[in-house]
Amino acid sequence: MSRILRIVVAAAGTVAVGVAVNQILNGGTWNWWALGASAGLAITAEGMNRWLAHREAAGSGSAPSSTMQPGSRVAWSVNVAGNVSGIIVSGDNATITQTHQTVLPPPTPIAAIDAPAGLGNLPLAAGEFVGREEILAQLDSAVGGDEPVVVAAVQGLGGIGKSTLAARYAALHHDRFHPVWWITADSPAALEAGLAALITALDPRDAEGVDLEARAERATVWLATHSGWLLILDNVTRPQDIAPLLGRVRSGRVVVTSRLRQGWQRIGARVLHLDVLSEDEAVDLLTRLAQPENPDHDVWPGALDLVRELGFLPLAIDQVGAYLHQTALTPAAYLTLLRAQPEVFFDQAAEGTDSDRTITRIWRITLNQLTDSSPLPGDLLRILAWMAPEAIPRTLLDALTSPRPGTPRHRWWQRTHHGWGTRPLTDQAGLTHALGLLAAYNMITLSSKTISVHRLVQAVARTPDTSTSRSIADLHRQPDQIATARDTATELLRLALPFDLEYPDAWPTAQKLLPHVTALTDHATPITDTITINPLLYRVGNFLRGQGALQQAITYLQRSVTLSERLHGPDHPNTLASRNDLAHTYQWAGDLDRAIPLLNATLADCERVLGPDHHNTLQTRSNLANAYREVGDFDRAIPLLETTLAHQERLLGANHPDTLNSRNNLAIGYKAAGDRERATSLMAATLADSERALGTDNPHTLSFRNNLALDHLEAGDLDRAIPLLETTLVAREWLLGTNHPDTLNSRNNLARAYQEAGDLDRAIPLYEATLAASERTLGADHSFTTAVRARLTAVRPN
Repeated sequence: MSRILRIVVAAAGTVAVGVAVNQILNGGTWNWWALGASAGLAITAEGMNRWLAHREAAGSGSAPSSTMQPGSRVAWSVNVAGNVSGIIVSGDNATITQTHQTVLPPPTPIAAIDAPAGLGNLPLAAGEFVGREEILAQLDSAVGGDEPVVVAAVQGLGGIGKSTLAARYAALHHDRFHPVWWITADSPAALEAGLAALITALDPRDAEGVDLEARAERATVWLATHSGWLLILDNVTRPQDIAPLLGRVRSGRVVVTSRLRQGWQRIGARVLHLDVLSEDEAVDLLTRLAQPENPDHDVWPGALDLVRELGFLPLAIDQVGAYLHQTALTPAAYLTLLRAQPEVFFDQAAEGTDSDRTITRIWRITLNQLTDSSPLPGDLLRILAWMAPEAIPRTLLDALTSPRPGTPRHRWWQRTHHGWGTRPLTDQAGLTHALGLLAAYNMITLSSKTISVHRLVQAVARTPDTSTSRSIADLHRQPDQIATARDTATELLRLALPFDLEYPDAWPTAQKLLPHVTALTDHATPITDTITINPLLYRVGNFLRGQGALQQAITYLQRSVTLSERLHGPDHPNTLASRNDLAHTYQWAGDLDRAIPLLNATLADCERVLGPDHHNTLQTRSNLANAYREVGDFDRAIPLLETTLAHQERLLGANHPDTLNSRNNLAIGYKAAGDRERATSLMAATLADSERALGTDNPHTLSFRNNLALDHLEAGDLDRAIPLLETTLVAREWLLGTNHPDTLNSRNNLARAYQEAGDLDRAIPLYEATLAASERTLGADHSFTTAVRARLTAVRPN
């Protein structure tokens, strides 16, 4: 009855308020007194409601009660009108919070928890695993130490196969350890979650109602009080992340994998460095993955070339093998696609594989860590990506600690160009620190003098990311970053290349840099060439010609001509000089069918643009004359030589080195044309003038003396030839060194003279010394080396 009365009172109050509001809206004349009356009635209704509710609660005589049993759930209940259970809320802002509490049984004592046989959680299926016997044995030896707790840290480049190796070891020895527990420990939070999962697996009742931190703590205590377990901490970022855990355990075995090279000794770990697969292992793995239906794993054509391109890196081989199996491509076909579109295939995963486990995404994580505080490690890696993989001189990067030579100092340059320019890119301390970071994460290998980078790391680092979405783009491989790195690498090589490459003192440095110049020009396509690379192409091309690497020299000089024509036009002096040097190199290679037309065209352009007396014009005319002489066209050769000599005598004087050289060339032309008397007379006069004007030991003088000696030798006048050759050899050894091509030529000529004089006791040792030096300096296949070897074979007994 009271409940019905409360409802009626509440309804009356509500109606009264509604009537008052209606009168206000309609502008009634009695609205204000009606509103007051309605409000009073509403207040009275609310008061009546509260009094009735209190009376009902007091009259019911019920009170909260509960009987708590282990595992039971408890709640307060109120009986309303005898049969209704629930929660009553009344009055202004009155709230009641209902809670449920679970009462758990006490946790199992840690000492009483035993690991079930076979408990483990290895995440990797056995899959295809090849080789690695030696490193597996080393890991087993490290883990099998006598100490109560042993930590083995396997470190190496991302994608090198550290996790696979650890999983393989655990699978092979699962019966020795209980449990075998795998934790992806790339962060403290992941380590905590992995430990919590361990105690849950050991005692599932511990999981209910216990937070993550408490479960991780119980797992740590369990590890500290039990033995016989194997814990694998995969992909650890820093030793200090796992140091607290290792500091508390007193028994058991821990295998750590990490990309970080440094710091493991501080936590007492035995460190193992994992390298790439061998050739045979890499080919075997690729074949197994791509052709699982081939039980015999026969040799697959093209597989070796492909795994070489992949640098024998297991993750890359795994990625490519799955893709080959999916697409039924051959290794050769995939390699063609990879070279044409590396930006696509480096990040391409087969269906059904982990798309996050591609080489580009794995290394992106590492670079994110490396460049967190400074972009310099990423800048350096992109620069190094344009070099050869091995033996990059550390001194090559020293120029980055100074302003870039020739950089414009205008304000616009400073506003629009970043990195190496009017200011150093870094200082020596910053450079050393950045290289150390790259080495610490196994992105490079450092020695005191050189740097090495895995070839696939280089390939990825110099390949632009073509993603259009910034959310998935690789911010370490943007096109402008890679172009800047290419130009910087070019400038560093140009600055490091010795200025005077004609002298042997400069050759060791040039030869050390040559593989890196070759790598740069191989990887930088001609369409991307800028003015930065042209001096490098030109100078290295001429150096290679002198070293006898004629085909490579031709390639460089052809590229220089093409670039110079594109940048400067066909009539620019630089273009004309490059064309002359290219034609001269054709001439050295014996390709006169290409040399002569190019020299003719270049000479005509030089005379038109530069004039008949310009140095480049005279040089081109001389080269054309010598080319005609070599093909036996003396009717053209001799007039050109005579014209060149006349111009130089008029412009430079009779005793200028270029004039003397032209007289020597003319003498050789007379000799080739059969006019020996005239040739010998001119050679002798040239030598005398050179000794008087330039000195007896000047390189030009030595060349003229050598030619006169050969003239006497060919005429059979050994009494004149041998003393001249002996004098020339001694002077060249002193001036140029024992390995200079001119010195080698003099030694060979003297050996020949001794041979023709019948003095084999002196001829053979000279041939032997010349051959050894030529093989060392010019290479075993150089034409000069081959000629000396043939002469020695002919005269040496047996």
